[in-house]
Amino acid sequence: MLSIVTLPPAPWQRPLDLVITISLLPLAFPLIVLLALIVRLDSPGPAFFRQERLGRGGRSFVLFKLRSMRAGADEALHRRRVTGLLRPEGRGLPWQAPAHDPRVTRLGRLMRLSAVDELPQLVNVLKGEMSLVGPRPALPYEAEHWSVWHQQRLLVRPGLTGLWQVAGRDPASHRAAVDFDGMVRLDLDYIRRRSLALDLRILGMTPAAVWRRRATADRSLTGGGAEIRLDQ
Repeated sequence: MLSIVTLPPAPWQRPLDLVITISLLPLAFPLIVLLALIVRLDSPGPAFFRQERLGRGGRSFVLFKLRSMRAGADEALHRRRVTGLLRPEGRGLPWQAPAHDPRVTRLGRLMRLSAVDELPQLVNVLKGEMSLVGPRPALPYEAEHWSVWHQQRLLVRPGLTGLWQVAGRDPASHRAAVDFDGMVRLDLDYIRRRSLALDLRILGMTPAAVWRRRATADRSLTGGGAEIRLDQ
């Protein structure tokens, strides 16, 4: 486990997390239950997917999602891709998923495009393991290949959404599709500038960002791009 000296929580963040999450639960809970039933009917296996992630200070926690992949899907495929992008020869390549992942079910692809597979992470927010806004929660085997400066993204709690998700533009190169270093620069930019106004702005921009991701993925079916997502 990484041991990182963390920043103190922002005074507005936990109240904001609780107010918005508790307000969303009456709408989100029935949808989660319905989707869980559909997942079980669509393919064999559990409705929910649990995975170890790194939180604030490098402490591990179990992240919850609706299952979007076939049960028992081989993790090695994702590990090899991530490892390749984090090696020196992979730096500069976009930090994005392939347009077609054979492990993802047809229903899972639809859930990923609309981000509804991530609704169970509201439980992680309630537990204080995540915030609504923050860096993307990292996988432990990603962190094995990080440089020291990358570890600064663990100074704060990870988030359901963040600056990378809504901006998607590297402040150093201004490219639309960023590599891992570019994503981390965006994370650190958020950490330096975090404020209640910025959190509210990112939350407000997230629905449009999800829509753009869906449109980008639709274009990928005809060779026009790929969805910006590298979670397993």
